[in-house]
Amino acid sequence: MKKCSQPAHATLTELNITPLLDLAFVLLVIFIITTIPPVKDVSLKLPKASKHEKDPPHKANYIIVEANGNLWLNKKQVSLADLQAELLNLRENDPDLNVLVRGDAQTKYKQIRAVLDACQTVNIPKVDLVTEPERKP
Repeated sequence: MKKCSQPAHATLTELNITPLLDLAFVLLVIFIITTIPPVKDVSLKLPKASKHEKDPPHKANYIIVEANGNLWLNKKQVSLADLQAELLNLRENDPDLNVLVRGDAQTKYKQIRAVLDACQTVNIPKVDLVTEPERKP
């Protein structure tokens, strides 16, 4: 019979912290790299941004919705059914059709929604709502 001072299957009583230290160093390096302050070699005086209203696109078509419900397409009064037919004709001539919808401030949402639905039915790719910036006294 063989006698050993230690059993052949000794249990691990020590915690191996080498992988934990590796992980800690990797996280430290990542933290240092991501928090480097921006470099400011030369002091610059940057220009101030000004509010610039968006220019209307070329070949824009305007739909005007008055408060009483009258519809205008490019300065021509139309009904809702005629509007859809006119938009279809315009869409056939120009696949990249731009439509700007201008509605009176007192116009009911239902009327604007009907115009937007007509534009969607005809598959117009670019429809924008026109607004005016508030004038401060």
